Amino acid sequence: MLPDTDRVSTIIREVAEAEILPRFRRLATSDIREKGPGDLVTIADESSERELARRLRDLLPGSAVIGEEAAAADPAVLRRIFNEEPVWIIDPVDGTSNFASGKPQFGVIVALAGGGETLAGWIHDPLGRRMAVAVKGEGAWLDSTRLRTAEKAPPADMTGVLSSRYFDPSVRERLEDRRHRFAHTFSLRCAAHEYLSLTSGETHFSLYRRIMPWDHAAGTLMHAEAGGYHARLDGSPYAPTEQTGGLLLAPDRRSWTELRDLLFQD
Repeated sequence: MLPDTDRVSTIIREVAEAEILPRFRRLATSDIREKGPGDLVTIADESSERELARRLRDLLPGSAVIGEEAAAADPAVLRRIFNEEPVWIIDPVDGTSNFASGKPQFGVIVALAGGGETLAGWIHDPLGRRMAVAVKGEGAWLDSTRLRTAEKAPPADMTGVLSSRYFDPSVRERLEDRRHRFAHTFSLRCAAHEYLSLTSGETHFSLYRRIMPWDHAAGTLMHAEAGGYHARLDGSPYAPTEQTGGLLLAPDRRSWTELRDLLFQD
């Protein structure tokens, strides 16, 4: 049984207010470190993940947790996604590099998975005080507004996230050469804000190479519940158990095929 979604939203808001916002633009040098080349973590990431993990486990007894920072410290944590019990997937500060440099594009992403699929998802914009929530089969909402993806459009009229980062150099070069085929492309380096734009119909598509579950489990559910279509780049379905294969999100299946061909075909 799913927990009370409003209660989850309240927990996320309260943790953001206590652990994240007071540190925004107030981080000391010692509050930021690299967990990998160019991959930052801050005291806000670590403290908010600990608090979210504790409170969400208490809310749903018997559940497990996959946190981005816990998985960075111990990759075996990721195997919990295959457990029989419900699993919370937490990105405590999505867009850490933005947060650490004082940019406002950061958020909190939480998903609840079970049986290899995402059952519910939450995306919170702490500065904008926005909360998007999706439940499988029940739709997606931004506060009190039903989320709807953009209507299909010709590629030349489309706007979207086109992140060539992490692709092989030859593919990256091809993608960069094809940006001009769209009305506008960009990357915020923050999946939370990119999914909020995509699921509210402000943008038409998003392309990603890396598909770690804390970045995409909640957003892909939200996108589907808002009426969109998404799949890995080979056309196979996305699931939170998948970590490779890229991801393309579009208004509908026909648009998805057209976009993939436009971006990747010789």
